[in-house]
Amino acid sequence: MSKTLFLTGYPGFLASYLMKQIIEDHRENIAHIYLLVLNSEKEKAQKEIDYFAKTAQLSNDLFTIVEGDITKEDLALDNRIKEKLRNEITHLFHLAAIYDLAVPEPIAEKVNVYGTKCVNEWVKTLPQLERYIYFSTAYVSGKREGRIYEHELIKGQTFRNHYERTKYDAEVLVQALKPTIPTTIIRPGVVKGHSKTGKTIKFDGLYFMLNFYDKLRWLPVLPFMQTGIAPEGNFVPSDYVIKATSFLSFDSIGEGKTYHLTDPNPYRMDELQQMLAEHYLGRTPKGTIPVSVVKFFLSFPFIRKWIQVEKEAMDYFTIYSSYDSSQAEADLKKANITCPDLKDTVASMVQYYRKYKHDASKRIKIE
Repeated sequence: MSKTLFLTGYPGFLASYLMKQIIEDHRENIAHIYLLVLNSEKEKAQKEIDYFAKTAQLSNDLFTIVEGDITKEDLALDNRIKEKLRNEITHLFHLAAIYDLAVPEPIAEKVNVYGTKCVNEWVKTLPQLERYIYFSTAYVSGKREGRIYEHELIKGQTFRNHYERTKYDAEVLVQALKPTIPTTIIRPGVVKGHSKTGKTIKFDGLYFMLNFYDKLRWLPVLPFMQTGIAPEGNFVPSDYVIKATSFLSFDSIGEGKTYHLTDPNPYRMDELQQMLAEHYLGRTPKGTIPVSVVKFFLSFPFIRKWIQVEKEAMDYFTIYSSYDSSQAEADLKKANITCPDLKDTVASMVQYYRKYKHDASKRIKIE
């Protein structure tokens, strides 16, 4: 039976690459793909679709760009297409969100929580829906420490930033749909570039370490940023997340489940710092500087803008969380999909960063 897809978050990185992966994996079963975009993104989205269709030798008729807004009732859809969508959509992928550790609370609340509420209400009106796929984050666990399991969510946790808290509140809303809506919830770790090509659209997350080393390479000694025993750093390549999501979203095995798409064998933050420093600068860090000191310096806007690192990122050096991904690992065996060893992806990551580090479009806006 042919599937009709509806994606929010296009032309964002994850939505764009997920769409391409789905076409690669399920092309013969895809009847049509609707892409919800803001008016301000419509021209960019159309150019990207035109280019992709041409290079992939696909008909433009496979895609429809739909103008809308997840923070509005019925997603602000035009009445002329609303009923058509309602009667066609079989798979809805909700990826639109504010992915920023430093996001102000009102913006995060509006987009991540209220936006998801509006998407949920829209989902309830789709009679042909076979699966609702929601992109959450492993960090809905907030400041919880110890082993974190895929079936867990509401544990009285507190949060490091508004991003975590609002993604948690949004997932609570989506989890409530599971008894009546066939739902799959995806919780990635921190997503980095492609495991083989290193390609990414923005230098955040693990790339903040490379930004540090790039700006501070003149120091006679590069210290480890550390307080006590280094915690795990859970970073996963984008292609693993995308391939896993593509499979779990269509196979019956994924219905009604929540998945940690995290690294099952993560490295400690000190190990990651050493890997990146040695690959990028050919130097091994020595000694330590307390994370609290680094965060203090990053509290000055001119310093964090120069180094290109958000001070909120330092909070992830001091929380001892370990993410269990047993359900994801077990279900992904059916498709022979596994998370690559991060050390095998560092060389391509550093090479890509070195080539594009001066590309302003890949830098996130630091306030």
